[in-house]
Amino acid sequence: MTFIETHTHLYLEDFDEDRDAVVQRALDQGIEKFVLPAIDSTTTQRMYALQKAYPENMFLMSGLHPVSVDGNYEKELALVEKELQNRKFYAVGEIGIDLHWEQSTLAQQKDAFRRQIHLAKAHQLPIVIHCRDAFDEVFEILEEEKGEDLFGVFHCFTGDLEQAQHAVALGMKLGIGGIVTFKNGRIDKFISQIDLKNIVLETDSPYLAPTPHRGKRNESSYLIKVAEKLASLYEVGLDEIAEQTTRNAQEIFAL
Repeated sequence: MTFIETHTHLYLEDFDEDRDAVVQRALDQGIEKFVLPAIDSTTTQRMYALQKAYPENMFLMSGLHPVSVDGNYEKELALVEKELQNRKFYAVGEIGIDLHWEQSTLAQQKDAFRRQIHLAKAHQLPIVIHCRDAFDEVFEILEEEKGEDLFGVFHCFTGDLEQAQHAVALGMKLGIGGIVTFKNGRIDKFISQIDLKNIVLETDSPYLAPTPHRGKRNESSYLIKVAEKLASLYEVGLDEIAEQTTRNAQEIFAL
C-alpha cells in the first residue's frame, strides 16, 4: 500500500532536530509523496531546501497563508506571483480566510484569497484552502469564482455535512486529518456519506496529531492513523482507502 500526504509543514523548525528520521518513518509506512503548503516568504527557503533534499518525494505549493496577511501582503503576493513563474509548483496554497486568529484583516484576507485563486487559474493549478471560523466568507468567494478552472482541496475540513457537500459541489476534495479521530471532532459522524473519491489524506504536521498522539507533535507517519479511522468509518479495507485517496491526490496535484 502507498499513500500520499497532501499537507505537511515538515520544513518548520519543529522538525529541525530529527527531520530525516521523521521522513524515513513516513516512507517506512508507505507514504511516498508529501505535498508542502506555503506560509509566507519567511519560510520559503526552508521549504525549498526540503524539496531539494528529497526531490522524488516533496512537492511544493506557493501561496500566502491568511494568518500572514497584514499590511505587507501586497509585497508577499507579488513574491508568490514571481515564484509561480520561476519554479514548478503543484498547487496554490494554503490560502483562504482565518477569523479565529485575526478578524481585523478580513478585507485584506478576502482580497488575497481572490487574487491567489486568479493566479491558480492562470497557471492551471489547484488551490488548497485554509478556512477557520470563516465558512460563509470562504464559500461566498468560491461561489463567485466557481467554474471548471476552479478545483482543489478544502484543507483540514471541520464543517458539517451540508458544508462538505457544498465544498464538493464547488470542485473541492476534502482534506481529512487527525480531527477525524477526535471524540469531539464531529466529522466522523457523517464523513462516510461523502464518496471516497472526494477525500484526500493529510496530517497538517506538526499540528493536530491524531489519537492516540493528540496533544503531541504530529508527523507524517501518523497519516496511517487517519487512514485506519476512515477504513473503519467507511467499513472498507485499509488498502481501499490507500488506493482511492492516492488516486484522488494524484489527480488533484497532477503527481
